[in-house]
Amino acid sequence: MNIAPRSYSVTRKRLMAAVASVAVAGAIGVGALTSGTSPVLADAVRVEAPQVPGFADVVERVSPAVVSVKVKAKISPAADDGSDPSDDQDGMNNLPNNPQLRRFFKEFRGFGDQDGQGGGNRRFSHRDRNNDQPRPVAQGSGFFISDDGYLVTNNHVVSEGSAFTVVMNDGKELDAKLIGTDPRTDLAVLKVDGVGKFTYVDFADDSKVRVGDWVVAVGNPFGLGGTVTAGIVSARGRDIGAGPYDDFIQIDASVNRGNSGGPTFNLNGQVVGINTAIFSPSGGSVGIAFDIPASTAKQVVQDLMKSGSVQRGWLGVEIQPVTSDIAESLGLKSNNGALVSSAQDDGPGKKAGITAGDVITQVNGKDVASPKELARLIGAYSPGKSVDVTVWRDGKSQTVKVDLGKLPSSDKQASVDQSQPAAPAKPDTLADLGLTVTKSENGKGLVVTDVDPDSDAADRGIQPGDVITSVNSTEVNGTDDVTKAMTEAVKSGRKAVLMQITRDDTNRFVALPVAKG
Repeated sequence: MNIAPRSYSVTRKRLMAAVASVAVAGAIGVGALTSGTSPVLADAVRVEAPQVPGFADVVERVSPAVVSVKVKAKISPAADDGSDPSDDQDGMNNLPNNPQLRRFFKEFRGFGDQDGQGGGNRRFSHRDRNNDQPRPVAQGSGFFISDDGYLVTNNHVVSEGSAFTVVMNDGKELDAKLIGTDPRTDLAVLKVDGVGKFTYVDFADDSKVRVGDWVVAVGNPFGLGGTVTAGIVSARGRDIGAGPYDDFIQIDASVNRGNSGGPTFNLNGQVVGINTAIFSPSGGSVGIAFDIPASTAKQVVQDLMKSGSVQRGWLGVEIQPVTSDIAESLGLKSNNGALVSSAQDDGPGKKAGITAGDVITQVNGKDVASPKELARLIGAYSPGKSVDVTVWRDGKSQTVKVDLGKLPSSDKQASVDQSQPAAPAKPDTLADLGLTVTKSENGKGLVVTDVDPDSDAADRGIQPGDVITSVNSTEVNGTDDVTKAMTEAVKSGRKAVLMQITRDDTNRFVALPVAKG
């Protein structure tokens, strides 16, 4: 009889507890709605991680020294539609005479690459009808290197210009004059006068720059002045075929059209390189940019500031790389150096006794690693300077003293008195080399009439019409001379012979393996 009341009591207690719970929840809900106070929230996520140093301090100090460079040029009279009839670089002349269509293409092609080197400048449409005044046609970047207004940019930025304006970091525009240019290194110097002292930057010792170092590029991409990008040094000593003094620093900082002439800084705020070109299939940055090294720029800029031009020493020889096969054929222990393919008749090298077949290994005691290195070493000396040139000749080193000449405005080509006449009826065969040859009509050398396509000669680029003038520095006038040179090479333990080839009045050397007897 006690069970029922106890069950009722338990049930009643549970019911009351549930009601109390609902009441409490309701009270909390009403309080949240009526009290005006916010609910208590959990703390936001925050990670106490080591802070990576940024570039803000460097950028703040160097930015006032970096400028945008506006270039103006006089153009021919505009046509009725406002275009320049002599300038069809955008292909506008081939479009139908539809103003809307032409306007679309002008807007679409608004950012062009006038310089063609990828570092690029911005193009402006030629709309000013007053043809006596220069119009803006391009933009690039630059930076001050002295407090009295000297600044550096690229030659390809200013090469078409007749008037120049620099835009400061604060937006102020100042007129500038061109002091000098050096197309061979793509450098130019401008000068701003009479505006007080400028914030300027200095060149770094780029020999201490290592692959992997952080760098900061500041410039004027697409006309957006004062733009900062960062990256690392990707490679050193790049040769991109831009000229005889290629020795570029490759960086992966974003560099685009309009960055040309702008500086790349190390974390000390010193200029390690000058933006000059990018590699890009699309025209925009893909993370491969090339800088003129500070060491090159510093010397060139000093010369331009002093005299407006650069005077370089001239050796007067045509050179080519020393391959492993060529080194083997000459008895060299390495493939360092520059092989002289010809010495120009009016050049100082020939006057000093340098001849075709010599391998230049040193200049004034400095090792020559490659033809590019030789060009840079010689170019660093002034015309008239006497230098000691070490050559490898006839299996030993010799040193000749050369009084350097003045580098001509355009590279001179050696004059080789060789003709390539039609072959006589009975050619001879050099079976071991895969060549068929015949005597030249003037009796000097052998004309190649046929090349076995499966031979080493074909692999090394020898073609019918080439003239073999010497083998291992010995003149050849018949197949017997070639055979004798090959036999002597085998006896000396060499695996190849060095042939001097003339093609289109140009000499080069080719190393061909010889059969082991």
